Amino acid sequence: MVSFPGMSVTRARRIAFEVLRRVETAGAYAADLLHARLGKPGEPAKREDAALATEITLGVLRWQRLLDFFLARHLDISLVHLDLEVLLALRMGLYQMRFLTRIPTRAAVNESIELVKWARKSSAAGLVNAVLHRMAGEGSLEPQFPLDLPPAERLGISNSHPTWLVARWLEFFGEARAVALLESNNRPPRITCAVHDPRAEASLRQAGLTVEPGKLLRSAVAVRGRNPAQTKAFRRGWISIQDEASQLVALLMDVRPGQSVLDLCAAPGGKTALLAKATGPGARVVAADLHRHRLRAMRMHLERVGATHVQRVALDATAALPLAAPFDRILVDVPCSGTGTLSRNPEIRWRLRPDDLADFHRRQVSLLANALGLLARGGRLVFSTCSLEPEENEHVVAEVLASHPDFCCANGVPAVAPHLTEGIRSEDLVGSDGFLRTFPPEHHTDGFFAAIIHPKS
Repeated sequence: MVSFPGMSVTRARRIAFEVLRRVETAGAYAADLLHARLGKPGEPAKREDAALATEITLGVLRWQRLLDFFLARHLDISLVHLDLEVLLALRMGLYQMRFLTRIPTRAAVNESIELVKWARKSSAAGLVNAVLHRMAGEGSLEPQFPLDLPPAERLGISNSHPTWLVARWLEFFGEARAVALLESNNRPPRITCAVHDPRAEASLRQAGLTVEPGKLLRSAVAVRGRNPAQTKAFRRGWISIQDEASQLVALLMDVRPGQSVLDLCAAPGGKTALLAKATGPGARVVAADLHRHRLRAMRMHLERVGATHVQRVALDATAALPLAAPFDRILVDVPCSGTGTLSRNPEIRWRLRPDDLADFHRRQVSLLANALGLLARGGRLVFSTCSLEPEENEHVVAEVLASHPDFCCANGVPAVAPHLTEGIRSEDLVGSDGFLRTFPPEHHTDGFFAAIIHPKS
């Protein structure tokens, strides 16, 4: 097989390459970049281009370590000495060869060669050609490990996760659940929606989507077939695209009409919208966030779903809070490691370091402690993360309550029960300690933790 000089790179692969480069160089998130690039005004991507660009981008990020393991065996130099553009072209070509059976090997190889030329790295075209052709000639691409390789290392390579994270999960969850989690993180997540209007499901079906009930919640649906953000139901505010575990956290707040609500770390606003709709239009709802640009981005979402009464405030919630009057309900959905979202945000696994967990813990303790000072007597606060790590979850709650003896935790079972679909028990989600936990391979959601906290009577 030979490459074709002058062959143009398909738009899908060009988009994937550009997104992967920005993820690496700018610390951006692939999902955000794909959303912006594929829905670019005046230049929307075709459905098949959008699907392939998304598959390649997220697939390369999920399987990055395994791809690099194979590539390292066929290169005479270390991967760290390759230009980024060359490394990305090699990863993209190998990912298509190993995981996308409907793409001919010839196309995967040739497009990777053209990518390095398009990226002005023509001198590396011969290397890309040689490496990918050599790997294509091997046939089956399966990792071979030394017999004495530690289990965390072996699982980390074969399931493409950092060894330190695998080792933690083996200790916390046991081998069977840890392996199930690794495998779940390498599958695309279900696309789920919160339903705000009874007309939504019929509208989605009319738009050609397959609509199924949520796994956990009566108010959620799962969709397949096309992007729900491009439907009438979405434009009219009848649905929001939101993971079921995220929806469940908002429902734990048990917001009643007319109550005052504070969402302390509100962006991107999915939970804020659910809380605001539950209060009704006349209530006081404050959405706070550290970043002004994220609050500005929330505005369109809130207006789309009819939550126009939300007051948006930029503040640093780790410092003294400049907010008057107590709130009946407070949500503290804190910034966290995001280890419960590695299927949706695969780049996190390569950025996170063990020391980061302690840094997150310190900030989360400050956020929760400050928020308790604004909770009304008889009120309810929900502390939540999309993390699976105890340093960010149970340890934060324990440390803050130890220094705030006038508060305690409530059991989450009564708050969860009214919202669950048939066949799901509260005890499937709430442990004996009263905390809500969702586990991706078991609940088919992101991994969330939540605790309900209230003043002692």
